[in-house]
Amino acid sequence: MSGAYEPTAAPTTSTTSAPEPIGRVLVVVPTYNEAVNVARTVGRVRAAVPDADVLVVDDNSPDGTGKIADGMAAEDSCVHVLHRAGKEGLGAAYLAGFSWALERDYGSVVELDADGSHQPEQLPLLLERLETADLVLGSRYVRGGKVVNWPRSREVLSRGGNIYTRLVLGMPLQDATGGYRAFRRRTLEALDLPTVDSQGYCFQVDLAWRAVRRGFRVAEVPITFVEREHGESKMSGPIVREALLRVTLWGAKDLPSRARRLLQRPAGR
Repeated sequence: MSGAYEPTAAPTTSTTSAPEPIGRVLVVVPTYNEAVNVARTVGRVRAAVPDADVLVVDDNSPDGTGKIADGMAAEDSCVHVLHRAGKEGLGAAYLAGFSWALERDYGSVVELDADGSHQPEQLPLLLERLETADLVLGSRYVRGGKVVNWPRSREVLSRGGNIYTRLVLGMPLQDATGGYRAFRRRTLEALDLPTVDSQGYCFQVDLAWRAVRRGFRVAEVPITFVEREHGESKMSGPIVREALLRVTLWGAKDLPSRARRLLQRPAGR
């Protein structure tokens, strides 16, 4: 990841501006063993935003998720499937989906989990906010956001991770680890995606921080996050450790430039 975080403009969040067209929308849904969830999730997306296309990125799920997705694509021209050779992680799946979208001239790309934790019915709120932003994060931790049926230990871990991220990176976001978000095409094109090799929570932090440091307008809108009812969570100890290590290293690398920005800030601000 050398060269990915050279000093650029100071971090900024979004400001109000005139609405801009967001173009064709693609919702990327990574899957691995989501046979019990994928059809319902895709159906909810198509109902919530009928004009959006859906791309299921399946990592050769042994439970037949890919075949179910193929069946949906055969019946609905707005549903597409990208089959990958094997399980390579969430970050790699999203990067493959982003490349697929950019090659086909989509104007906006959405990340959405297949397990039902992200509510497709809230997608219109993200897309509406994207008209005046470059990246919109669905946030559990801004006013109006919430989590439902999550174990207390998971919520503590998530909130703690976000607090640590804000402190170490100086990034003005309440939920940088969340995976429900919408990008403008130009944002993805500017994030140097070939250098991204992070996964899980860390992947989400990585992209958000790249966007903030490049001066893009990053907004957060409240969402309701619901713990999955079926299947198994992909969260694991190695994913948490990766996030902790990488965020710490990124923060240490950025510390000199953050200090310079603070020294250059006008008095009284």
